[in-house]
Amino acid sequence: MYGLWKPRVLGAWKVPATGPVILAVNHSHIIDGPMLMGTAPRPVHFLIKKEAFIGPLDPFLRGIGQLKVDRSGADRAAITGALGVLERGGVLGIFPEGTRGEGDFASLRAGLAYFAVRSGAPVAPVAVLGSNERRGRAISALPPLRSRVDVVFGDPFDAGDGTGRRTRAALDAATERIQRRLGAHLSEARRVTGR
Repeated sequence: MYGLWKPRVLGAWKVPATGPVILAVNHSHIIDGPMLMGTAPRPVHFLIKKEAFIGPLDPFLRGIGQLKVDRSGADRAAITGALGVLERGGVLGIFPEGTRGEGDFASLRAGLAYFAVRSGAPVAPVAVLGSNERRGRAISALPPLRSRVDVVFGDPFDAGDGTGRRTRAALDAATERIQRRLGAHLSEARRVTGR
């Protein structure tokens, strides 16, 4: 990442040095995941769509600890793997919107709330800004080479309500709390970076 672009990392010290944590990342470009993996202060295990695990990428992604997920339904193996990362005190990376989009945290899926409430791991918001810059691209699918991409880490927070409940209502309420916190972090990250 540092060879192709100019990442500017802000707030990485906010990620807990030990113990489980979930990094909730906005997702507007294909390089957002690799950019976070290359700049995070701890190794990150992402849930990645199974379609990415093809050819030589399959053993590479598995080798660096990434988790394959079938997005067509509830993938029990992926859920178990993700919870295992957190149980071992690792870092789980999630794009809470489920796929690339505007990267504004406008519509979250319930998966992030489930992992946060089930594991008790704090959620640390991360904003990747500048990856979807269109001007000056030499390769249409990538941001302009040597352009600045900002990776802004926010303060971790507990998504649950403190009761330990895992009901549908509790997960819905957790999703709303998460969405508010992620949106606020994204706004602050844009203010701080001027993007």
